[in-house]
Amino acid sequence: MAVGARSGHDGEEHRGQPGQGVSAAVPAADSAVTSGSDSGATDDGTAPGERSRTEEKGSDGSPPKSKKQRSFLKELPILIGIALVLALLIKTFLVQAFSIPSDSMQNTLQQGDRVLVDKLTPWFGSKPERGEVVVFHDPDNWLAGEPTANPNPLQKALSWIGLMPSAEEKDLIKRVIGVGGDTVSCKGSGPLRVNGHALNDTSFVYAGNTPCSVDDQGGQFTVKVPKGYIWVMGDHRQNSRDSRYNQSDKHNGMVPVSKVVGRAIVIAWPITRWDTLPIPDTFDQPGLNDQSSASAALTAAPNALALTGLVPVALWRRRRIAAAEPCKAGPEHSA
Repeated sequence: MAVGARSGHDGEEHRGQPGQGVSAAVPAADSAVTSGSDSGATDDGTAPGERSRTEEKGSDGSPPKSKKQRSFLKELPILIGIALVLALLIKTFLVQAFSIPSDSMQNTLQQGDRVLVDKLTPWFGSKPERGEVVVFHDPDNWLAGEPTANPNPLQKALSWIGLMPSAEEKDLIKRVIGVGGDTVSCKGSGPLRVNGHALNDTSFVYAGNTPCSVDDQGGQFTVKVPKGYIWVMGDHRQNSRDSRYNQSDKHNGMVPVSKVVGRAIVIAWPITRWDTLPIPDTFDQPGLNDQSSASAALTAAPNALALTGLVPVALWRRRRIAAAEPCKAGPEHSA
């Protein structure tokens, strides 16, 4: 507590000579107001300045006590509550942790890795792009037959607020190969082609795998991705139940964009595996976006056919109008 400055004459009083009247006390130099009387001594014989210093120090001479702070134990529940709310908001709108349960994305992701998924950019209208690693909700029972996690209540609570990776949600993680309007195809063992352009996927496909799987279960295909959908495949091509092997579902193996949770951007755990998850360079090759011009041509073709069909009709109508005008003019003139 700050203590105001006092004059060296605090608490002093001037007295006259014996036999003379007592003179009035000199006011304190800092104009401090005293209570009770103007005499320099208190009832207990202590000068006012000395008493105030004694009170500030405490009866036992200890340092002055500040106002009692709120107990830490009382503040702790409030701090925990704020932390939980922030964690829930972050999980809902910003990032969420997910655990990798299988080997379908080796060697990019290993079983047991923890990844952080960006959930913010989709709120601003961002759509999945080719080459991104995305987490999405099971579109149509893709996880049938897979072991189901059985988390305890604490794990469920921590997962719900985002302090632990999601334990029981039916989510998958794959790489986006095609987006709406793309044509994706596999013939033989590869290469995998998007809009007729071969992908150089050796940097992320599991070592020893071929880009395409030679089988009659879905490994050989040519598909056109509808608008609002994506075609996904695992990096461990011969060990991934992805779009290829779900073509009999209601979406024909496509994943609705509305089912996408977000893009995996970082391997956060274990520390020895920490890394980012960038888009491979092969998805930036020139001409890969030719699907846009191709789709534009497909859109323009019906219009062109319609226009071609309308030209003869327009000419025929003009001839009929021209032929009818003299007939109308004759009666009007004669009248």
